[in-house]
Parts: sequence; structure tokens; C-alpha cells
Amino acid sequence: MYKTQQLFTNKYITYAIGLGLIYAIIDILMPFSYATVYNSFLITLIVYTGCVITLPRVTKFLLVDKSLYVLPVMLSLYSLAIIAIVLLRIEYSRPTLIYGFAIVLFWLLISARFNHQSAILKLQAIDNFSLSSFNSNQHIEIETINSPYNLKQIKDGLVVNLHKSLTAEQEKFIADCSINNKVVYHSETIKEMIEGKVQTTHLSENALNALNTNPSYRLIKRFIETGLILLSLPVFLPLMLIISIAIKLESKGPVFYTQKRIGQGGNTFKIYKLRSMEVGCPKADSKFVTEEHARVTNIGRFIRKTRIDEIPQFFNVIKGEMALIGPRPEQESFVKSFEADIPFYGYRHMVKPGITGWAQTVQGYTADTDSTREKLAHDLYYIKHLSFWLDVNIFFKTLKTMITGFGAK
Repeated sequence: MYKTQQLFTNKYITYAIGLGLIYAIIDILMPFSYATVYNSFLITLIVYTGCVITLPRVTKFLLVDKSLYVLPVMLSLYSLAIIAIVLLRIEYSRPTLIYGFAIVLFWLLISARFNHQSAILKLQAIDNFSLSSFNSNQHIEIETINSPYNLKQIKDGLVVNLHKSLTAEQEKFIADCSINNKVVYHSETIKEMIEGKVQTTHLSENALNALNTNPSYRLIKRFIETGLILLSLPVFLPLMLIISIAIKLESKGPVFYTQKRIGQGGNTFKIYKLRSMEVGCPKADSKFVTEEHARVTNIGRFIRKTRIDEIPQFFNVIKGEMALIGPRPEQESFVKSFEADIPFYGYRHMVKPGITGWAQTVQGYTADTDSTREKLAHDLYYIKHLSFWLDVNIFFKTLKTMITGFGAK
């Protein structure tokens, strides 16, 4: 069993076995003499390769279980493949695609299962910080090492609190680890990896420099998100029309709700939403979401849970005021209060606010100042690690939110 697990830890071997399985099973079930079967086989290989490349990049955040992402990643890539088939008018075999989907799904789940143990980070630690917050995570194992220190003790890396005092022997051992390509982690960095948030209580002037995002990706992100919205309008515009009619039939008032929010650089803009509450409540703009439940309509509960009420914000994205993914924009009155009470709160305005974000998918909506402080830690994590793959991770988490209702109010 141990040798089998060792075999499956090699990504090239598992990929090659997958290719062999796809070819062997399709060869048995479908004759390759037909062009449609051959085309569908190639499409299956392309999707399989895409999954193998995508899964490790999407699941590196929060040390998540890769198997949880197999199905959503596959569905997304197969959807793109179907769009390509239709647009390019490729001849295909439906049974071959179905068989290919089943084989790829089976193999990715099996290989993810075998890789589960190898994916655990096995770290050694110099005992100058508390291990209590690390031992509860199933994706990481940390054991304390004592003097005399030996490089052979280090497996996946050494953990130490670099901000606390160290003996001369410990400092030399840390240097030896670095020289010999043994990874040295600051304890707060590991904690950040596990919890998916920046520890705001440990932020310093130097640490804030890490929040500067890549300008090239921000430009690419703008083009990608605008393109996705334009492609999705034929689907979302009819849906918005149907919901608009339902809103008008249930209660009096406008279909759309607008409100001033704070965006990138602290600039104000007008956000658009489908109205989900009864009209005519004084001081509605100064309430937390949890205090508004009594005013939510029946159709409002549905569109909030499924995030359909956010569809009009696509126009905010097209106008350049928002992004599809980013920290959620807050009301101006809230921002002034939070900036006075929460250190570094203004740093969340370094990027464009989003329709969905890391904090919403990990934490859900906030209900008070304390949970907003926690939300800021998640927002700063997003800004610090902003990348295409983190955005893809959030996209899949948002799909889960729309289905389960987590984070929706």
C-alpha cells in the first residue's frame, strides 16, 4: 500500500496512467475508425490535461482538499469544450464524450485520494511560538525539534517565529537550512496559509509593501471579466427581466435599488442591485444586513440567497467601477466608522471592489464591527495573493455559495 501511495505522488506517473486509462477504455467501448470518436477522444484528453494543470493551482490556497474541486473544475472545462465544439462545428461522438467524462472524473478522484496523505505538509518547528493553532488542521503536521539540531530532521520545511528571540545555535541552524535549500517558514506565514487571512495584528510597514498587486494582471483581469460578462448577457438579461416582473408583482416600488458605495482609491460610486426589500424604511442605509431581514420580500429572499440580486452590478464592472471578484464595497457611513475603529481598514481600497470576493466565500457577510475586522483580514489576504488562480478558486467557491446559500443574506 505504501509503495502504491509513493507511485501516485509522482504527478507525471499519475497523468500518464490517466492517459492510458482514457485510451484503453474508449478503445474497448468505441471504434476509433470513426472521425467523431477520434475528435471526442482528443477533446477528452485536452480537458483531462486542463484539469491536471488547473487543480493544483486552484487548490493551493487554504491547503484545501483537491477532491472537492474535481467536479466543478471538470464541469467548467467541459462547458468550454462544448462551446468550442459548437462554435467551430467540430463533429463529435456524444457517447465518447460521456465515457470520457466518467473516466476522467473517476481517475481524478482516485488520484486525489491517493495524493491526500502526500499533500500533508510535514514541518518541524523551533519551539519559540505556540503550536496550538496549527495542530487542529488536517492538512499540516508540525513537530517540535530540540538541540542539537540536524538538517536530516527537516522534511517539508522548518517553522520558526522570526520576530522572537533566537539563540546563536538556532540562528545558525536557520541559516544552514536556507543554504541547503530547506524551506524556512515564518510561523505567521503558515498561519496565513491555513486560515486564508492576513494577521492584521502583526502588520508592519514592510509587510504592507507586499499588498502591492501586479498591474499587468489587473489589466488582464479587467479584459477577462468584461469579456465574460458580455458573453453571459444573453443568459442573464432574460433572467433579470423575469425577476424584475416578479418584483413588481409582489410589492410597490422601483425594480432597481441604487446606493453610494466606496470603491478603489476611496472614490464613491453608485452600485446597482435588484430590489429585495420593501420600500420606505428610515435610515436603511446605516443598518447591517442582519438588521434588515424583516423588510426582505419573498422574491427578495430567493434572489439574495442565489445572488441574483447582484446581476445589475455587471454594469458597474463594464463601467470600470467594480470587478467581478474583489472585496465587497461598503457604504460610506460604514467606511468612516471602520477606518476610525479598525487599523489598516483603508488598505482594502487598493483594488476595485467586487461582486463576490474571498471574504464572502470563506466567511460570509458581516454583522458587526468584530466580524468586519475579521473580514478585513480576509480582504488583505486576497489583495496580497491576488492572481488568476485565486480568482478561479473564488469563482468555484461562489458557485457553491449560490447553490448552498452560505454567505447570502
